[in-house]
Amino acid sequence: MNKVFDTEQEIAAQPDIWNAWARTLPATALKIREWIEKRRPDEIWLCGAGTSAFIGDSIAMSLDRRCSDIPVRSIPTTDLVAQPKNFFRKGLKPLVISLGRSGNSSESVGTLNLMDTLAPDADRLNITCNKDSTLANRKTVGSGELQVIILPEDCHDSGFAMTSSYTTMLLTAMACLDNSPLEGLTSRVEALAKNARSILSHDLDLSRPERAVFLGSGAFTGTARESALKVLELTAGHVVTSWDSTLGFRHGPKAVVDNQTAIYIFLSSDPLTRRYDQDVATEIREQFPTIPVTTIGQPLQGSDTPDIGFETGLEDVWNTPIAVLIAQRLSVAWSKSLDLNVDDPFAGQNLTRVVSNVRLYS
Repeated sequence: MNKVFDTEQEIAAQPDIWNAWARTLPATALKIREWIEKRRPDEIWLCGAGTSAFIGDSIAMSLDRRCSDIPVRSIPTTDLVAQPKNFFRKGLKPLVISLGRSGNSSESVGTLNLMDTLAPDADRLNITCNKDSTLANRKTVGSGELQVIILPEDCHDSGFAMTSSYTTMLLTAMACLDNSPLEGLTSRVEALAKNARSILSHDLDLSRPERAVFLGSGAFTGTARESALKVLELTAGHVVTSWDSTLGFRHGPKAVVDNQTAIYIFLSSDPLTRRYDQDVATEIREQFPTIPVTTIGQPLQGSDTPDIGFETGLEDVWNTPIAVLIAQRLSVAWSKSLDLNVDDPFAGQNLTRVVSNVRLYS
């Protein structure tokens, strides 16, 4: 299939989107950081559904210790809406950060409804790619304050899968929550964009396996989960996927591996964590010598050279937007090899671009 799909163009556009966004992002992030410091929430909740929830997984794993003394939690809206009593507690004032490409998903709306009823004094930060969405335009009820960040229109993906929307929301949330100096934010993003271009042009093995497994530690666990979902979505389930933390994989999930499986392991830049990542890669290669095992990460002294490398000099959580590009590219190539419509692999059935048909209960 030779057609160039919107999803392909949206993947390729990410370095330019990031660089353009980095011109105004420092000022936006400073405003939000100062607002958080002033409001002093008891906890920070990162809330989204599906891919948007995986943003929270990566950030909460890494930034909790770097956000002053405010705990950072990843709470999917799908959990929050289904079991609100597990999260909203009397006397607790969280800052709820809602992340959503469309800003109109059922669970995003349900979360706002719950806050109006159960936590009207809690503050909200809505990050969305859609200026016309509920997240962008809905007003608050009660004394809680609201901040809204609307991302560039270019990252409001028109394709089925979240690609540029995922990475740009991820960068935005990190800029607002990380305690690294904002003077260096633009150069950080520029380094990511430069390495992203290299990854996007890397000569990948695009052979389609029957199964694909993505593994990572810390922030890269969220990347592994998003990578697995991207392949599962764009191949309409024809390529079965699995994901896990590097060490967790041995405890049962490794049963998915057979001789028709491809393994992708994100290597941490932390020397201790890296040793565990590398050990798992070595173990799988020894047990399954005929299957491809691809390592992805930064070169590290005293460690094997990654099969696909990048050199940003940044912490793992900042490298998650470029690490996921491998799965984005693979998912498109494998979708096309199946003669699917990459922009709508389910042809409007089973799964849709925006989940908006969920019945919400009081």
